[in-house]
Amino acid sequence: MNTLNTKLWLPISVAAFIPIDAVAQEQQAETMVVTSSRTHLAQEDFSQVVTIITSEQIEQQLAITSDSSQVLSSLLPAYSPNTQKLNNSSQTFRGRSVLYMIDGVPQSNPLREGSRSAHTIDLSMVERIEVIHGATAIHGLGATGAIINFITKSNNVSEPLKQHFDVQLTTPTNHSDTDSLAYRASYNAKGAQDNWDYLVGLTGDIQGIYEDANGRDVGSATVRGDMMDSRSYDGFVKLGYWFSDSQNLQLAVNRYQIKGQMNYTGVSGDREKGIATSSVKKTPVGEAPFNDVQTYSLVYTDTDFSGMSLTAQTFYQSFEGRYGATKSSSFQDPSTTEKIYDQSQNESDKVGAKFSLSKEGLFDQTVNLTGGIDLLRDTTSQNLILTGRTYVPETTYYNYAPFLQLEYKPFERLVLQAGARYEHAKLKVPTYQTVAAQNGVTVNGGSPSFDKTVYNAGAVLKLTSSVSVFANYSQGFGMPDVGRVLRGVNKTGQDVDHLIDLSPIITDNYEGGLRLHHNRVDFEISYYESISKLGSRIVENDGLYTVSRERKEIKGVEATLGYQFNAQHKFVTGYSYIEGKSDTDGDGSVDTRLTGADIPPNRLRVAWTAQWTDDLSTMLQANHNFDRTFDDEALNFDGYTLVDASMGYTLPVGTLKVSVANLLNEDYYTYYSQSAYKNDDFYFKGRGRTLTIGYGLNF
Repeated sequence: MNTLNTKLWLPISVAAFIPIDAVAQEQQAETMVVTSSRTHLAQEDFSQVVTIITSEQIEQQLAITSDSSQVLSSLLPAYSPNTQKLNNSSQTFRGRSVLYMIDGVPQSNPLREGSRSAHTIDLSMVERIEVIHGATAIHGLGATGAIINFITKSNNVSEPLKQHFDVQLTTPTNHSDTDSLAYRASYNAKGAQDNWDYLVGLTGDIQGIYEDANGRDVGSATVRGDMMDSRSYDGFVKLGYWFSDSQNLQLAVNRYQIKGQMNYTGVSGDREKGIATSSVKKTPVGEAPFNDVQTYSLVYTDTDFSGMSLTAQTFYQSFEGRYGATKSSSFQDPSTTEKIYDQSQNESDKVGAKFSLSKEGLFDQTVNLTGGIDLLRDTTSQNLILTGRTYVPETTYYNYAPFLQLEYKPFERLVLQAGARYEHAKLKVPTYQTVAAQNGVTVNGGSPSFDKTVYNAGAVLKLTSSVSVFANYSQGFGMPDVGRVLRGVNKTGQDVDHLIDLSPIITDNYEGGLRLHHNRVDFEISYYESISKLGSRIVENDGLYTVSRERKEIKGVEATLGYQFNAQHKFVTGYSYIEGKSDTDGDGSVDTRLTGADIPPNRLRVAWTAQWTDDLSTMLQANHNFDRTFDDEALNFDGYTLVDASMGYTLPVGTLKVSVANLLNEDYYTYYSQSAYKNDDFYFKGRGRTLTIGYGLNF
């Protein structure tokens, strides 16, 4: 790895990230169980890097921002800087795609990747976030870069009723009017009676127009959708029934919507002249962009099923993502000179089930075995809602996947893991007609299918009671953007079976590292390589959009460090270094550096938390995004640093929270705007300094 030169090792020597408050005692680390692993491995026994974002961290970050992507970006250096827009295009993890989940229910929409899946739940409903770094296939399609599983709040309590209420007000500090204010309120209640337990949550959020460091309105993403000038709400219900101490049935329902208020329209900037995209107070054409997501999950668990542990889950997820109106060339009709405004809307319905059965303590307490099967049907389409046209036909993905995972402890200090998952998938597309801009051709339907077995293997060796080393090989798989290919066909005589190469995008992830948990110090460092021999890129070939399969290689280092000075003060820091290339000329050798559309910059996070008295606590965090150059100099990135501070004070009744985001009022263009696409409509500046005041009450 000659490109990881000496300038890398200075940040690594001090760099690290671990969840704040998750590093206290060694005993606590041993009991941190990763439920997303499906084998319920302890975090210290996991052969991949795993981050668990705790409820305390989520509350600290929500005092600064309600944007879930900003929270993830602030806490995870390997995650791309936040776009600050509803569209999360280019927000990758380790340069690969993320599978977002809520309690194991997939939220990502790989058949038509509309880059909206990072916003499907409000974090006020979330108890913790489990992040498995690197490619993995344990939950199926889409996790080539990471799994980010939002674990909702628990309703398992003994009290009849516990309630919490919280309100917040956010304002810019440079210049503000009523249009730039943000308001937020949330409420939840949980309790138990007899064999029943329950939790109810409701959150409402109104975001005003954002202002940059100079007090100017930030550019509105009129077409792709925006977090600013929006309204959102989340309603959540969880109901559980205990048949016995070991048997439980639990229903969870989440309804989340974020919708633009349509008060502002974006005005194109000028990249060459350094003029940012801006906003003007004007109602945009068309209907308001939105995300509207419903997630249902029914889970039955029996921890004593004939001496085994049984988990059976069935789920349904309905996703609708609407984009703003535009005069895109793909919406036009060559038979008329009239310029047509239209806007697209993605719709996806997922129905699935997950079954797993685990047996521990086999072969003289040395082997734990987990097996099961996953079933999924994903139906996705994209329509043009102003003219009533079909943009992408209703496409259905069928999948079944049996799997087996093995954990073997030949002796106390060594943990070996291995597993396999067999994927059988079929895509069903009816005969359809493309839009007029693509010559309105008829494409014959079809049902292409594939079969693939993916593997994982890893080991954790404890050199001492405080030091361990780990190594891992795991495979993840994804799909090409089927919808983009289907809608781009403009030649007659095509059929689906031959149009799409459905060979899965297999990603091989190799990783090795070291962990240290000793007294006041937690340290972890890892090196990884992520290779896809047949990656996916959409290209135009003589008027026909096809999938180009090309090699992609990504390498990187992550390091995390936490130091507990005393019971009151803790320092944490984290660093991510990443580089990536792809083979664009087809000679089998990678030759072109990946841009900001694919990989994040190198990033450093530093944070200090303090409990000054029983009533007063503070947090200070800084995230620095390092400069990055690309083969296309127009996409070179000028780095920036964002500093946030927060304070909590316990009052005689309730808690007061005060926070400042972008404390130093950094004036910058976002990473996405600088390095992903050369587009004057997407040349956005970042948000300037804001002040948030909140009040919370438990009763």
